[in-house]
Amino acid sequence: MIRIGSLALVIGAVLTSPASAQSDLVERGDYLVNGILACGNCHTPKGPSGDIPDKAFSGGASWDEPPFKVTAPNVTQDKETGIGNYTDAELKQLLRKGVKRNGVRVAMVMPSGFYEIMTDRDIDAVIAYLRTLKPIKNAVPEPIYRIAQGHPVPPGGESPYTEAMLSDKVQQGFYLVTIAHCMACHTPMGPQGLEFATKLGAGGRNFPGAWGLSVSRNITSSKTKGIGGWTDDAIKRAITQGVSNDGGKLNPPMGFHYYATLATADLDAVVAYLRTVPAKE
Repeated sequence: MIRIGSLALVIGAVLTSPASAQSDLVERGDYLVNGILACGNCHTPKGPSGDIPDKAFSGGASWDEPPFKVTAPNVTQDKETGIGNYTDAELKQLLRKGVKRNGVRVAMVMPSGFYEIMTDRDIDAVIAYLRTLKPIKNAVPEPIYRIAQGHPVPPGGESPYTEAMLSDKVQQGFYLVTIAHCMACHTPMGPQGLEFATKLGAGGRNFPGAWGLSVSRNITSSKTKGIGGWTDDAIKRAITQGVSNDGGKLNPPMGFHYYATLATADLDAVVAYLRTVPAKE
């Protein structure tokens, strides 16, 4: 009887394990998509009070700039206007390579190059979560590309991390800062693109919008121009509450309300990595 009972427990565990694993994957995807990846910052339409919840991920921000005129696409499970017909493999290609199922590159504003580093588990988690989004029918305008679209990969982010690599606190922080594409906004843009080699994290990019003009700040370890003189708590407050070291409020597109969901260990790792970013004056 004891053996039969034990066998039943083992069988039950095996039978429930896949569902439990999938649930964990979706939970991880939720944490990433609605947190550090800040996907809704572009893909969710905005109203006077911010995100419009009942239209979440149905297509949002628009850009009309020299390289392109685009609107962030619908990434809900709608099969006509969203990504409901994409296979998992096609979504992985879209996320990591910036290439749609028809072979066309997405606009360079999509930070696919920053997702090359993403672990296989995290890519799977993002896709698992996206599969849970209710389908919303919303067709956005077709993109207009004025030049070839590229997706720069930051130094050190050229290939997927393994889970083991995340055991190091600074490496974990680099991973998180990369998938959050912090350096996409906080690195100046030169004639050849983002100046990773010489000005990583130096800030100075302009972001006009309904809020006026935001200029990304220097987030290197410089004590005069960057955040080298800030306390850990001050850096965390800026990331999660949008409050600068001098008490001033940070403007969009800084996604602090997304980063407010960061786990304590993840936030500590982000700060640990930022402390290592070479000073740029």
